[in-house]
Amino acid sequence: MRSLSIVRTGEDTSSALSPVVSIERLQMAQGNYHQPVLEQEIVELLSSASTGVVIDATLGGGGHAFALLNAAPQLRLIGIDRDPEAREAAAKRLEQFSDRVCIVDSTFAEMKSVVAEHSDFIMSSPIVGVLMDLGVSSHQLDESSRGFSFRADAPLDMRMDPTKGETAAEYITRVDQHEFARLLRENGENRFAGSIAKSVIERQPKTTYELTEAVERAVPMAARRRGHVATRAFQALRIVVNSEEEQLSEGLDAALEILGENGILAVISYHSGEDRVVKSVLHEAATGGCKCPVALGCVCGAVASVSVFKASAQLASAAEIEVNPRARSARLRVARKLPA
Repeated sequence: MRSLSIVRTGEDTSSALSPVVSIERLQMAQGNYHQPVLEQEIVELLSSASTGVVIDATLGGGGHAFALLNAAPQLRLIGIDRDPEAREAAAKRLEQFSDRVCIVDSTFAEMKSVVAEHSDFIMSSPIVGVLMDLGVSSHQLDESSRGFSFRADAPLDMRMDPTKGETAAEYITRVDQHEFARLLRENGENRFAGSIAKSVIERQPKTTYELTEAVERAVPMAARRRGHVATRAFQALRIVVNSEEEQLSEGLDAALEILGENGILAVISYHSGEDRVVKSVLHEAATGGCKCPVALGCVCGAVASVSVFKASAQLASAAEIEVNPRARSARLRVARKLPA
């Protein structure tokens, strides 16, 4: 059995080497990755597909990928993730499926390029499924040095790939106060967005605790809702630092393009902003962009490219939420690619 290799977009795959990593570190990372949300539903959706390739566009620690490969021997999988710790943990977890897995250092916005550059692995097989499990992983939240969480003091980083781009602290040094307030409002921080933005820009936090303190100074104790007062500020910064909105729109378009006939797109989102984008893109694809009045029927000639499984998102069961609280906010939307 070959060693599972990790390759980068644009890299010559013929010379890709297995990563040299600490086994103890991998085992530690493995244990910190969350139980996959809606695992049973994802396996049921994708495991019945005919022989082909599934793109796990948000590989993480490999939880969904493991369950799917274990249940569907006819499938091969390309796992995409920009987080090097996630790729290392997934490589270890999926080692027993090494001949059926290709792990790529990339983002789901670059899905078309990934497929084009790994044609030797795909071998003319159809892309029968794409899975996108959005947001931040439990491992990233638990790894205090990454700066994603207010639960521990750490440098204010928040990059999914800690080797590229600007940190959250660097973003704060250059963003305009009014732009930051707008970003907070987009992430649900309505009443105190202006005062939080003013406090954060004035204090220029460099650590997670400093950011938390800046938010707390701007929100009166009596006005604080259930949950941590800084939750939405952390979420807003993570989204903008990692260009998550742009990445999501581009990734959804790419997924719909590369899917083969009758291929399944499954997207799990965790907050209303993500879910709105997913719902909008799928509605556009399902209607072909038709804007004709429903009562008159379509006269514009729009052609649907997908069928959406149902109008509302699928939620996790009460039983799953009890054992995996992260599933509480999960929203699954599914579409099937129609024949051209």
